[in-house]
Amino acid sequence: MQDRVRSSTPLSQRTRDQAKLDLRVLSQWLLSIAQAFLVFFVIGYFIWRGAQAMEYNWQWYRVEPFFYRVIDGEVIYGPLIRGLIQTLMLAAIAGVFAILIGFVTALARLSNSIAGRIIAKWYLEAIRNTPLLVQLFLFYFVLAPIFSIDRFWAGVLCLAFFEGSFAAEIIRGGIVGVDKGQFESANAIGLSLADKYWYIIVPQSLPLILPPLTGLIISLIKHSAIVSVIAVSELTTAGLNLIADTFMAFEIWFLVAGIYLAVTITMSVGVSLFERSLNKNKR
Repeated sequence: MQDRVRSSTPLSQRTRDQAKLDLRVLSQWLLSIAQAFLVFFVIGYFIWRGAQAMEYNWQWYRVEPFFYRVIDGEVIYGPLIRGLIQTLMLAAIAGVFAILIGFVTALARLSNSIAGRIIAKWYLEAIRNTPLLVQLFLFYFVLAPIFSIDRFWAGVLCLAFFEGSFAAEIIRGGIVGVDKGQFESANAIGLSLADKYWYIIVPQSLPLILPPLTGLIISLIKHSAIVSVIAVSELTTAGLNLIADTFMAFEIWFLVAGIYLAVTITMSVGVSLFERSLNKNKR
């Protein structure tokens, strides 16, 4: 009987310790939520007081047509939805080009070619040390007329080359992070350069590349707002046009910021789930 009590004591102690740990984690989580609500409340209070001081007339009841209208049973997208679709299209195309440019640049920096390394180095230095707005003007006012590119593709290419410079270092870091023995094994079995990277190096570097690359794509979505200065009809441009028509500056900018926030948070959660599935498969 005494032996039975002694054997059960460590288990009950572990149970109590686990309960205390769970309670501590829960309390920290609730405290973080409370702090976030407090910060948002303070920010909202100051915005409300500023609007009151300006005698601003809130008109939230007018925002529904900015998203959609139903005419004769047909749903017609409003300017904010059309702008969001254009933003997602712009970011998706520029993101694909940025990853391709980054991959090629990373391979050039890791290659034995002196010319390739020099070109990649100069590209990175030129792009990363000049403002994005200046690059956009160069693409739109200089390169676009030469190659007969419209403003949408000028914005796409500018964002792709800008973000591609950062993607190059992310991809290069992921490739360098792969164990050297994997490169030697691929060379030993006679794989070509393309097969070596496609079947061995890239799959193993993906868990290292994916988290920072997600941040880069999110930055790309936010940076896409800059193409509004060349009148590409994306989300920020739609917001500017609505403010010019309705003078509802507060409501419009809150809506635009909320849409950007919803898109970026959804992307972050989706990529986190994908990364978790990769780690499970790896185990």
